[in-house]
Amino acid sequence: QVRLVESGGGLAQPGGSLRLSCAASGSIISINDMGWYRQAPGKQRELVAAITSGGSTNYADSVKGRFTISRDNAKNSVYLQMNSLKPEDTAVYSCNALIISKTDWGVRRNYYWGQGTQVTVSS
Repeated sequence: QVRLVESGGGLAQPGGSLRLSCAASGSIISINDMGWYRQAPGKQRELVAAITSGGSTNYADSVKGRFTISRDNAKNSVYLQMNSLKPEDTAVYSCNALIISKTDWGVRRNYYWGQGTQVTVSS
């Protein structure tokens, strides 16, 4: 079983920082694209940032210059450094990864989601 487990959410003041982590575990052969999504109450889920296995990154316009996505392939992990936080960044943040894994019947290529972590930006 492949699992993604996030950590690092919580409460921050406007202008503050938080760092999210997401670690994948299981019978993993390789991980392709990894990303962070968020969903605020009453809104659709949106892509915040993504990173390829080669390290190329992509950001939502609303977070460019404030958030940084990175990954550690040796640890099967992806991170999101969030600086200059704003109240509108408040949401549940979830990591997502395209993972190739071993199964009892062969190889599986599938997208996996973490359970989500709450980020609240408020004074």
